[in-house]
Amino acid sequence: MSTDTHLDQARDSLELLLQDTRLPPEARAELADDFSQVQAMLDKLEHGHIHIAVLGRVSVGKSSVLNALIGERRFSTSALHGETRKNEMAHWDEQESGSLFLTDTPGINEIDGEARERMAREVSQRSDLVLFVIDGDMTDSEYSALQELANEHRPLLLVLNKCDRYTAVQREELRISLLARLEHIIAPENLIEVSADPAPRIYIEVDADGRETESERHSPPDITALKDRIWEILEAEGKTLAALNASLFAGDLSDKVGMRVLAVRKQLGEKVIRNYSLVKGIAVAINPVPVADLLAVLAVDVSMVAHLSEVYGMPMTRSQSGTLIKAISGQLLLLMGTTWFVHLVSSLLKAGSVGLSTLLTAGAQGAVAYYSTYVVGRAAEQYLAAGCSWGEDGPKQVIRNILDNIDRDSMLAKARQDILERIRTSRA
Repeated sequence: MSTDTHLDQARDSLELLLQDTRLPPEARAELADDFSQVQAMLDKLEHGHIHIAVLGRVSVGKSSVLNALIGERRFSTSALHGETRKNEMAHWDEQESGSLFLTDTPGINEIDGEARERMAREVSQRSDLVLFVIDGDMTDSEYSALQELANEHRPLLLVLNKCDRYTAVQREELRISLLARLEHIIAPENLIEVSADPAPRIYIEVDADGRETESERHSPPDITALKDRIWEILEAEGKTLAALNASLFAGDLSDKVGMRVLAVRKQLGEKVIRNYSLVKGIAVAINPVPVADLLAVLAVDVSMVAHLSEVYGMPMTRSQSGTLIKAISGQLLLLMGTTWFVHLVSSLLKAGSVGLSTLLTAGAQGAVAYYSTYVVGRAAEQYLAAGCSWGEDGPKQVIRNILDNIDRDSMLAKARQDILERIRTSRA
């Protein structure tokens, strides 16, 4: 597959996200920042921009590495712990095919590290190449962070900075140790040794009279190996990196959108289920004819399932809804035999009662009807959310899990109270 085809597919994926009609307006508002990133990613692809981010612990010399690459002090450096407080970006080089941009980030282990580490991760997810800077043997936190980035399939270079502090023997030992530990994460050619800001050296000169003069000399950055490796990667697969990163970003956001859509549907589904449960509870409570009670049960449940199927984007006919209810009811009969028996007995008691006892019995039976419809609704909702599937465990286990997670006594008491209040209000 050609590079241009990869780029076209990446653009198409991003465009589809912008045009996704599944996402309700309120959910889209919550993901506004992500969608602005989609537009930025599209602009980036359109203009052929390549973004390179640098990550690492505090004070390993991330900013110094970027300054050495650019050839000027564009990023802030300091002897103070954690000088970089926010993400910074600078233009590095312009080519015929586009431009390169470098991004500096706060240290992954700074105070208030969770927020800054999250910010660093987000930058890496928007970048086409990540430079992970260390200044010695890796700490556990560095190793974990590097492994997480590798798991996200981000192109990585491991940059061993401050190499001027080590002897040649020490550097070789350190390199062998790092490559052994990172065997399945970093290829040998992607472990680059640099000295972005070499420590000054003290020279002592002795004149003819034996007087000593001390002077401090600064060596130029030793960054050539890193520059060469970056250019090798970009010349070989620069456009492919951009397409890969855009595709990964689109996939990540698509998952976010999917989860948000499901959350919105669950919120709406819960309202639908409770509304129909209350309607059925009242209908059963005020209807004095037992057989008509059972017909009301079926009619309300069928309407509820049809409504839920629309919420989950899988419309069902009333006939299909009825078939699903039969499957659920069959399992409920096995699991809730006693509850259904109470329902029928209450119906008979209500038909032979008058006055206050009728109202109390009706409230009890209505609460049972409310409860049963709620369980039917939850079961239908899970079936629809799974793409009209009961999954590996089958309907019986799904319904058993629902029953186990509902506080039946509390729900029956609350349902009975709501039903009686509605009946009294309507008769007032």
